[in-house]
Amino acid sequence: MMPKNGQVPLVLTPARFEAVLFDLDGVLTSTAQVHAAAWKQILDDYLQSRSRRTGEPFRPFDVDADYKQYVDGKPRYDGVRSFLASRGICLPEGTETSASDEESVCGLGNQKDELVKQALHTGGVKTYPGAIDLVRRVRELGLKTAVVSSSRNCAEVLRAVGIEGLFDIRVDGEVIDRLHLPGKPAPDTYLHAAELLGVLPARAVVVEDAIAGVQAGHAGGFGLVVGVDRGGSAEALRQSGADVVVAHLSELIGGHQG
Repeated sequence: MMPKNGQVPLVLTPARFEAVLFDLDGVLTSTAQVHAAAWKQILDDYLQSRSRRTGEPFRPFDVDADYKQYVDGKPRYDGVRSFLASRGICLPEGTETSASDEESVCGLGNQKDELVKQALHTGGVKTYPGAIDLVRRVRELGLKTAVVSSSRNCAEVLRAVGIEGLFDIRVDGEVIDRLHLPGKPAPDTYLHAAELLGVLPARAVVVEDAIAGVQAGHAGGFGLVVGVDRGGSAEALRQSGADVVVAHLSELIGGHQG
């Protein structure tokens, strides 16, 4: 077992591992910030509207506490359900084709997706250089790589930042829907990626910034779960099952940024 004190004497070589499985949002790209802003906009709008109609006190969506606890890393409809449940709110389910102004789980989720797509189309997504350096490094060493993301926009994001060619396979929101896989924190998406790569979980590394994603890697019995602390969540990541926590993925290859 690797130490959980932030010291990272890692050797990502074929002697120890055969594959590295990366989350997308917040690990490879800055889309976590885009997602958090979109969640806050649509949920605050909804909560304010609900407050005016019902007289309930308006308590805004907290980008730190609520985002990390209830929606980060989860398929977006699961995120809507989880957050609303935390506020004691139950809405009709709706459908994938629900209008974005429909008061339903899918309506809110679809509205959030529209905001994210707008950000993608206006160049609002960047990569973390140290993360991409790590992907290239492990590939040079002969390890397989995968992206495992709950986002249905995963392929579009990878193309937008020009890194789609760095991964052997992609398990994303589209795959989750098609195969009816449980989303994170269930381990199924990571286990499916390992199966597609032909590696045992014990011989694979999971790299995650989300509590739900770290829980998924831990539950799946992966050989190493790396938590990426993008701001104040180091202890929560450790408690959720991260074997090591780093502030920048470049720490895994001796760098200082990204």
